[in-house]
Amino acid sequence: MAKIQKEFKLPKPVDTVDGYEWLPVVRVGRVVPFGYKQDEEDKDILLPIHDELVLLEKAKTFLKQYSYRDVANWLSEQSGRQISHVGLMTRVKSDQKRKTELTNLGYLTQRYKEAAEKARKIEESYLGRRREAEDSTSNG
Repeated sequence: MAKIQKEFKLPKPVDTVDGYEWLPVVRVGRVVPFGYKQDEEDKDILLPIHDELVLLEKAKTFLKQYSYRDVANWLSEQSGRQISHVGLMTRVKSDQKRKTELTNLGYLTQRYKEAAEKARKIEESYLGRRREAEDSTSNG
């Protein structure tokens, strides 16, 4: 039986002049993540809450100095929406994992392009040296 992955994946925010533009996402689990609210018209769509997401980004910088529990308490006070230290930790680690995957995919994409270009050059040089006699004997 296949394992269903229910990890919440956020789209990468788009940089704008005044900060970030947050995009709606599809709901995959039963819990609505911090920074999003359920769309009243479509229960499978989560709408971003700009202020909460900006506070979450600021909270991530505080994690370099303070504990998850302290930052989660600060975030709950500032936003008016409760988030536990475990929920904050899960969210931050998920974001870090996604960022690492994106970096790795970019690196692998570049390597693939380089390998494909080298393979193309090798094939062109090999095909350029092939003689007609070799083609007719290998087909028969």
